Amino acid sequence: MKNYRHTLILSCCFFLFVIADSFAVKAQQKSDSTTILYKKLDKFLISVTKAGKFNGSVLVAQKGQIILQKGYGWKNFSARTLNDTNSIFPIGSLTKPFTAMVILKLQEQGEISVNDLLSKYFPEQKDADKITIQNLLNHTSGIYDFSHDIPENDSALLSHPIPRQKVLDVFVHHPLEFEPGTRYSYCSSDYFLLGIIIEKLTGKPYEQVVRQLIFEPLGMRHSGFDFINLKDTSKTTGYKTFGADKHALAVKWDSTLAYAAGAIYSTTGDLYKWAKAIAKRQILTPSSWNQAFTPYFEHYGDGWWIDTLYDNQYIYHSGGLLGFMSSFRYYQDKGVTIILLNNFGYYDQTLLPINNTLSAIMFNEDNSLLSAHVPISIDESILREYTGTYSPNGKDKVFITLKKHQLYAESSSKNGIPKHWITYQYH
Repeated sequence: MKNYRHTLILSCCFFLFVIADSFAVKAQQKSDSTTILYKKLDKFLISVTKAGKFNGSVLVAQKGQIILQKGYGWKNFSARTLNDTNSIFPIGSLTKPFTAMVILKLQEQGEISVNDLLSKYFPEQKDADKITIQNLLNHTSGIYDFSHDIPENDSALLSHPIPRQKVLDVFVHHPLEFEPGTRYSYCSSDYFLLGIIIEKLTGKPYEQVVRQLIFEPLGMRHSGFDFINLKDTSKTTGYKTFGADKHALAVKWDSTLAYAAGAIYSTTGDLYKWAKAIAKRQILTPSSWNQAFTPYFEHYGDGWWIDTLYDNQYIYHSGGLLGFMSSFRYYQDKGVTIILLNNFGYYDQTLLPINNTLSAIMFNEDNSLLSAHVPISIDESILREYTGTYSPNGKDKVFITLKKHQLYAESSSKNGIPKHWITYQYH
């Protein structure tokens, strides 16, 4: 009996040793794979930063584990300060999903229905009795977009508080662009009105409601409004043009102009807290989240684009103001989050190509853009020769277009790569 006990104890110890050793091997393998991913992501981001395509902060996470969180380039060029993980950026239209969340929360509380007519809350809008709250949420209202009338470099208008009525006067009496609910047209006026409705329903400023419902519960302590007057050493400087030998400061936007369509500032860390809340379906009920992620026209839901890349569905939104760009993407099935905040930019610029490549790296789909490169200049007449429609497999089409001395490629395939710049480089 004594020998049996001894043998049993030794067997149990051996078994526990094997289990512990197995866990150690798996942990080491996980650590190694994370390190490899980090190096690939970092190498690509260094290369696009050197090429002048990116300057800001990035966070990439997978299933609750941060793979990369790092700053790239200058926070303030003249002060010679660098971006880091604490850098604060205006996120522009990435504000819209926050506004949509508040509306859906108010619907849960019985304060509003997305099927209500706009005339119930804001009858001043032309044809308000034809427009629903749902139309505002998914950009199918037909309302004229006030951002079309914003002068690009008028600091006297853009950089100071503006009366709300002055913005409303741009679009409330303007004829509708199309019959509500018949098609999609991205429109900041839709979300400007949603902000006003939130204030009418709650009796509180829009900013206070967002803080109470989202920022405070999630611990987003570095997010807020009124970026112009923010006093924080982590505040970034926005540039209209940003290159090795030329840096032009961007005109600053006052938060009263962007309002519920684009006034929030944040960090990658705070936005990751928001991403985790989305992943865990916090703040809203599962039903409301499903509603938010149900696409209508042009893949747009309630404050989100919903699309697919490499057969992986994701939710996405971007933002852009003079001097700043943002990009947020979450792959729900894979648990992959990619957040990009950039402190240079112009209205028609986007971080989408960088987000696509980071996605490709995470899914081991494409390593062709990881090598460091030196951009070269090519005459526009030569670039124009490459524009047109191509069909590499005789079925799917690839469209090559030219805009502002830059070639772009876009696939017609449902799961193909979205619009992406073409890099001209020496290896």
